[in-house]
Amino acid sequence: MSEGRPSADLFLLGCGAGFSGDRTDAALPVAEHLARAGAPAAVVFEVLAERTLALAELSRRSGGVGFEPRLRAYLEPVLGLCLQRGIRVIGNFGAADPEGAARVVAQMACVSGWPGARIAVVEGDDLLADEAGRALLARHAPEAFAAGGPVAAHAYLGAGPLVEALRAGADVVVTGRVADPSLFLAPLVHAFGWSEDAWDALAAGALAGHLLECAAQVTGGYFADPGMLDVPDLHAVGFPVAEVTREGHITVTKPPGTGGRVDRDTVRQQLLYEVHDPAAYVTPDVVLDLTQVEVRESGPDRVEVTGARGRPRPDRLKVLVCHEGDWLGEGEITYAGPNALARARLALDVLRRRLPAGVRARFDLLACSAVFAAEDGSLPGLPGLVPDDPPEVRARLAVSAPTRALAQAAVDEVLALYTCGPAAGGGVRTSVRMRVHTREAFVPREAVRTRVRVVEARHAAE
Repeated sequence: MSEGRPSADLFLLGCGAGFSGDRTDAALPVAEHLARAGAPAAVVFEVLAERTLALAELSRRSGGVGFEPRLRAYLEPVLGLCLQRGIRVIGNFGAADPEGAARVVAQMACVSGWPGARIAVVEGDDLLADEAGRALLARHAPEAFAAGGPVAAHAYLGAGPLVEALRAGADVVVTGRVADPSLFLAPLVHAFGWSEDAWDALAAGALAGHLLECAAQVTGGYFADPGMLDVPDLHAVGFPVAEVTREGHITVTKPPGTGGRVDRDTVRQQLLYEVHDPAAYVTPDVVLDLTQVEVRESGPDRVEVTGARGRPRPDRLKVLVCHEGDWLGEGEITYAGPNALARARLALDVLRRRLPAGVRARFDLLACSAVFAAEDGSLPGLPGLVPDDPPEVRARLAVSAPTRALAQAAVDEVLALYTCGPAAGGGVRTSVRMRVHTREAFVPREAVRTRVRVVEARHAAE
């Protein structure tokens, strides 16, 4: 297990997941690579997209779990190895219930033979958890309580409370909402002892996190485009590792023997991912200036990144406020054989005439026009895109409705096509789900009170 404060000139960061739903077998090669390297290291799981936390809140309120549902699947392959080799594990898989996630991690540690593992819980991001948080949100973003109030309102925390947890000897740090780069920055601050105003160093750490946070995006996953941007062995794409020095020099690589590619092109693509202003990429810890960053290949699947510059952190923290939205209904049915396209178009015409009042609808012919068609299924300005007689066509209806009942009534019409025609439809699939709408708010950072608790697994599992 880990010491309270490592001392080294090199620290290795590995990404174990880039979103909720990422592959659960990709973290093991990363952890094994970190273990072989022998340097101080951490593997980070980033699993909270914008709406993921709101969905976790809704799950918790309806009797389900409020943390990452695949937490065990992510950690079981790597937790024992990480605890054995002193590799810190950091993850925002706590979502809406960090305490619940920490109990699961503690149980897993005990089963793995590590009852003394120290599990940290970082809280304070949930502004709806207590009256003080709700009052803070109401004072600075009163519009958040319009239309029945928010489902979730979580501040994007910075690296500070995670550093506090690591200094307290945590082997595993479980959080809710933390800014993605901050998850990776925290172990670097802890390892190197960077001060809170070492802006260029913090910028380098935030940049390392930005490059790794989406996992395989930087190793060729989101990059791949056959014949144009070829990526070898994409089926086994490796997740990224960053070697970071005390001076802020970054080398991006991946575990040997894994698929994918790491070169100037993949790294530069991720460098600008979700960046609106390269001169001012705002994080809770530092404002990152990317305009002087240099990207240079130093060997096969090794890219050096230098030149990050930083400016003082913002005075306010971003809060993502989520509200219950309307209802989305979808239904699909396939027509195959001679005249399939005509029958699919007839099916869409039937659906158009049968829709209940009060819904907005879109009609698609999948495999023919799902991307380029207008909402009514027509193909304006795209002659020749659809073959005259395709062997198979899938008709799709998507609706938004103010109530679940209206959305369900609309998609039920897709099911009715089985016998109501046209002929020979099959493979019906329907779904109805509530949509979550999001908005941003900003609150003074000093008003957001974080809490850190570190306990041994044998006690946290109770």
